[in-house]
Amino acid sequence: MNQTILRDDGFSARAFAQRVAAKGHETLSVDHGDHLLNPDLDALIAATKLREAAVLIPIVDHGDEAGVILTLRNANMRKHSGQVAFPGGAIDPEDDFQPEKAALREAHEEIGLEGRHVELLGRLPRYLTTTGYSITPVLGLVHPPFDLTPNPDEVADVFEVPLSFLMNPANHRRESRIWQDKERFYYTMPFGDRFIWGVTAGIIRTLYERLYS
Repeated sequence: MNQTILRDDGFSARAFAQRVAAKGHETLSVDHGDHLLNPDLDALIAATKLREAAVLIPIVDHGDEAGVILTLRNANMRKHSGQVAFPGGAIDPEDDFQPEKAALREAHEEIGLEGRHVELLGRLPRYLTTTGYSITPVLGLVHPPFDLTPNPDEVADVFEVPLSFLMNPANHRRESRIWQDKERFYYTMPFGDRFIWGVTAGIIRTLYERLYS
């Protein structure tokens, strides 16, 4: 029986791509989301008509140490304003209802990342949210050199976080707050003055559990 052997190249883009090739297509039918930390949300999510969306998880090839591009959403956005997010948005008919096309289009619209710099690797399982979205995270390697031009209507800032930081479970904090009179749990991953939490942290945690745990 043939098996893929994982080489330990640390947190390089090449090592990431190898992990995706080895594990990236397993159990895509198993949804992740807010309900995993809060099982009573199953019924709420099941009763909600979810809108299909996609985000790009951009892994930048810096040689031995890959980075992950994240955005800070504009404070005037209707949903998730002022939060750290991956570039992404709703899957539209112009995307032929394909998550990969939507993720690349949104990344170009939001931060000016051209698709020719992105090597698509695969997907993570859908991430279901209590805000009404079924999000497909699309994995892509970003090959320098490239230029980014944030759309000021949507993005306040663009920054990178080392992949090694995000894939270190010691940096994953399980926190809670009271929402609708119940304690709700979620992950946070503070990085300097950036506070990564909510859906974005949940997707990062899914990436860790799928490829690195």
